[in-house]
Amino acid sequence: MSKSVPPRPHVAAAKRRFAIVASQFNAQYVQGLVDHAEEELGSLVSSAAISIHRVPGSFEIPVVVRELARKKKADAIIACGVIMRGETNHAKNLSRSVTDALQRIAVDYGVPVINVVLSFDNEGQARERCLENGINRGTEAARAAVEIASAMSKLRRK
Repeated sequence: MSKSVPPRPHVAAAKRRFAIVASQFNAQYVQGLVDHAEEELGSLVSSAAISIHRVPGSFEIPVVVRELARKKKADAIIACGVIMRGETNHAKNLSRSVTDALQRIAVDYGVPVINVVLSFDNEGQARERCLENGINRGTEAARAAVEIASAMSKLRRK
């Protein structure tokens, strides 16, 4: 695993709109992802171009992402959630279900969805990837969202 996020993209983002759909479950870690994503996006677009939508848990993320994609409310959507593995298969099943749904939404509606619904074995892994600055997946997701929104815009103009 890389210990740093990719460099900031060198693409125009000023006219783009971004949405973040975030779970309220495992709130401390998800908020770390949201804060870093919002900070990174905020350095590239106005705060008015960023909308944040809260849902109870990771399982509920796809339904809101779908509605945002269906209504073309964003040029790219970032889905943020944290799933902690337990003693049963529930976390594995939940992760797969959410990932599959997000991919289907992106393909069906042509709106990029950056999947940052992360599964962890323990809180140490979550702290490292959600709360720390060096490899924060929220920053990484925002950069990916900007790049793919720009790429899609170019493709649509052709």
